[in-house]
Amino acid sequence: MAKVTADMTIYEVLCLAPESEELQQVFFDMGMHCLGCPISRGETVAEAAEVHGNDVNELVKKLNAVLGN
Repeated sequence: MAKVTADMTIYEVLCLAPESEELQQVFFDMGMHCLGCPISRGETVAEAAEVHGNDVNELVKKLNAVLGN
């Protein structure tokens, strides 16, 4: 499976495992409730992390852990 990187859009990340509630939960747990927002299609993981005051490396690590990477 592909690995999540900071330059991927939120939409691209969610498309890696669209059925995964765990993947979505990582975003929710970090206060990022923008999964259905139109901006998620163009906003990178790094941009979203910055806007929400999260560490992008921690976010990427958690997302990859859910995906088994």
